[in-house]
Amino acid sequence: MDPRTPVVVGVGQFTERIDDSGYRGLSAVDLATEAVRAALADTGVDVAQVAAAIDVFAGLRQFEICTPFNSPPFGASDNYVRSVAQRVGADPARAVLEPIGGNGPQKLMTEFAGAIAAGDVEVALILGSEPGSTAKYFAGRDDKPDFTEHVGGQLEDRGYGFEQYMSEYTAKHGLTGAPVQYGLLDNARRTRLGLSVADYRRAMAELFAPFSKVAAKNPFSSSPVERSVEEIETVTDENRMICDPYPRYLVARDTVNQGAAALVMSVSAARRLGVADDKWVYLRGHADQTEQDLLDREDLSVSYSAKQAVAEALRGAGIGIDNLATFDLYSCFPFPVFAVCDEFGLAADDPRGLTLTGGLPYFGGPGNSYSLHGIAETVAAMRDRPGSYGLVGANGGVMSKYSVGVYSTEPGLWEPDRSKELQRDIAALPKVSVTRNANGAGTIETYSVRYDWPTTTGVIIGRLDTDGSRFMALTEDDDLVALMTDGDPLGAAITVTSTDEGINRAAVG
Repeated sequence: MDPRTPVVVGVGQFTERIDDSGYRGLSAVDLATEAVRAALADTGVDVAQVAAAIDVFAGLRQFEICTPFNSPPFGASDNYVRSVAQRVGADPARAVLEPIGGNGPQKLMTEFAGAIAAGDVEVALILGSEPGSTAKYFAGRDDKPDFTEHVGGQLEDRGYGFEQYMSEYTAKHGLTGAPVQYGLLDNARRTRLGLSVADYRRAMAELFAPFSKVAAKNPFSSSPVERSVEEIETVTDENRMICDPYPRYLVARDTVNQGAAALVMSVSAARRLGVADDKWVYLRGHADQTEQDLLDREDLSVSYSAKQAVAEALRGAGIGIDNLATFDLYSCFPFPVFAVCDEFGLAADDPRGLTLTGGLPYFGGPGNSYSLHGIAETVAAMRDRPGSYGLVGANGGVMSKYSVGVYSTEPGLWEPDRSKELQRDIAALPKVSVTRNANGAGTIETYSVRYDWPTTTGVIIGRLDTDGSRFMALTEDDDLVALMTDGDPLGAAITVTSTDEGINRAAVG
């Protein structure tokens, strides 16, 4: 074994539920610290010694620091990563803060495992946390905490990155949140499959009911409640519509307090620090792919980035989809799971299961760091099942970036992936012509409905009859909104008019 071969040797998770008797309403730093301490302890060796050996701390952004437009409600550290490092007695040479994206945990794992294999780094820690529950708990109260910290120090801030996922044009047309964005994709998939509204909602519920069963048994779950297919698909006051086609039980649960961490080091460092071989888990396959921009995609019902990333990670591991023992597929909404299932022939009731955590709507959706929990669960599962293989699929943006890791205790040398070469295939895909200011007759290609706005509003991606170009539009037209909420508007004829504000408005026509 090459002594530079990277191995994951410690993983940790932490969750506090708002209804727990010991609920504290922790900060992002404190949540991550709890998870890092658990990861250090998981190595089975002296915690202080391991902490002192870490060269790189790489952190994931919380929602509250994802844009420059808003400030954290209770203040924050000026260096989230080093605040955590200080709390666990570490002083890394390098601190990194990753841009927005749920693909970030696996992307960072692949990046720093590769850096270890190249001899540039010996020990790296990946950490993330999300204090959404704390923000909700203290909102409107007089006893708000102050989480402001001034620690300074080096920080490689890689920027926000939200620009990759939205534009002024898409934002003006309602694409300012994940549910409406993914609603467009799931309804596009419904078009391809030719399913009715009711049948597709049933299929989504059948996909996610087994996820809730896993979440109900996971001690780190934010909502450990098993839900039936009927409970998930039936719209009620509790399970209200968020954005079409999703009632609440099909939407990622983001008001959580969760943290996760994973420690990866070279074989030589693991031996030097005394980490037992039965703690070692290898990253046997990996890949990162980036999709076309949303409106450029010829087929909104598929994901080339997920398809290529999964296939490449499996190739690197030298196995096929049937050889996997476990999956943790990113599940903010049904579409990212369906996208992988469609391409690789996985059924909703695959006996292996499609999640180890319980999924974002039930286990919890801690912002950009969810898949770090997926990695932690996969590492634990691989230790329990030596020689087997587990896959983590991590998704970012509007199905914009997909990162995959295949993990196993089965030893194997580090192999570079072909992500850069494969990215050329996506770059070569045809692009759809887009008309920004649309006027005239058109048809609805896909849609969502924003029930979360004061006025129920339809969000449309359509095609102009004149030239087939794509456009976006909003509608509050009574007849069209009624069709979009109570009927099936896919393929419906509409009239679209461009306004001086740069917003296209649609009506039945």
